[in-house]
Amino acid sequence: MKILLAVVAIFAVFSTISALQGKAPTKQLNDGNHIPTLGLGTFGFQDIPKIRKAIWDAVEVGYRHIDTAALYGNEEEIGKGIADVIKQGLVKREDLFITTKLWNDKHARNQVVPALRESLRKLGLEYVDLYLIHSPEATDAQGNTLDIDFVETWQGMEEAKTLGLTRSIGVSNFETEQIDKIVKNSNIVPAVNQIEIHPSNTREKQVADCFERGIVVVAYSPFGFFVSRNGGSIVNKNDPKIVNIADKYRKSVNQVILRYELDRDLIPIPKSTNRQRIQENINVFDFQLTDDEIATIGSFNQNKSIFD
Repeated sequence: MKILLAVVAIFAVFSTISALQGKAPTKQLNDGNHIPTLGLGTFGFQDIPKIRKAIWDAVEVGYRHIDTAALYGNEEEIGKGIADVIKQGLVKREDLFITTKLWNDKHARNQVVPALRESLRKLGLEYVDLYLIHSPEATDAQGNTLDIDFVETWQGMEEAKTLGLTRSIGVSNFETEQIDKIVKNSNIVPAVNQIEIHPSNTREKQVADCFERGIVVVAYSPFGFFVSRNGGSIVNKNDPKIVNIADKYRKSVNQVILRYELDRDLIPIPKSTNRQRIQENINVFDFQLTDDEIATIGSFNQNKSIFD
């Protein structure tokens, strides 16, 4: 009996370590569905052979949340990667949380459902877990602005949810006033607003506005200027203010930045096709920052977008 209890105790310890270092916990959305609190971003994934492997590596080390978009042009390869991990028994479909997005040239109400069906075809899925309006701006295929109100687009999103093609619906790159217009004129409140957030662009007021409305915030480009960018950087990646925090927890600067976003109740979606970095990015659930450390990292804010 003592041996059995010892084995059970050891198993429990290893299970706890695995939970801390791997699979992300989930957060409840305003529609009752649950979203993992860290995901794999795939914007810029154009190296086709690496995409399927990145999906495999991510799922193998604990990711369950994968973010893509029609704009990215990689839904088919991501779909193949998803099929691989399901076929080989790493996960079941219901274990995964898949997000894709409606692009600007499909904003007419009657275009939304067909656009999502096309994304589902490419992904090889019957449904996605989250479908987002990628941007409030409507354009034609050539990028010329069209006079289509995003409230009309949202009505198409509601239809997609009613049809069961997506479990949750939300927006991306929307300002508070635009969200309020949807809320005022629609039946469903967006579950998510996905926006650019990182230490140089903290968007505290916009985040607070979303939280006040019961909307979860997903943070894309979470490292901001702490990774190499064209045109240089506006931050010192070796600044002692953040390096000292990383050293304290025996973590990398990037891990501390992800933890900063998690401790702000955000959902970061870092991207990488490198297995080591993929694993590093999810190993952020075994420590928490203090309020002072969160404030220190927030002091890097310059309201500066990486896309300016």
